[in-house]
Amino acid sequence: MGKTVADMTATELRQMVGSVVEEKLMQLLGDPDEGLVLRESVRRRLLRQKQEVSSGERGESLDAVARRLKLA
Repeated sequence: MGKTVADMTATELRQMVGSVVEEKLMQLLGDPDEGLVLRESVRRRLLRQKQEVSSGERGESLDAVARRLKLA
């Protein structure tokens, strides 16, 4: 038998409400990318980036990107 709301801690209640809201939003909105095809070049790039991050490599710093784009 499950807990009643009266038996839940504030953290447990927040988690439960968050789960219910997320589930309902997915029901209403669905996955906007569902049915789309991922191009092979994008798939390879994402896999390469995942491997680089797993091996400890990091990308360009935000400051460097801002300077390169002349935003700072």
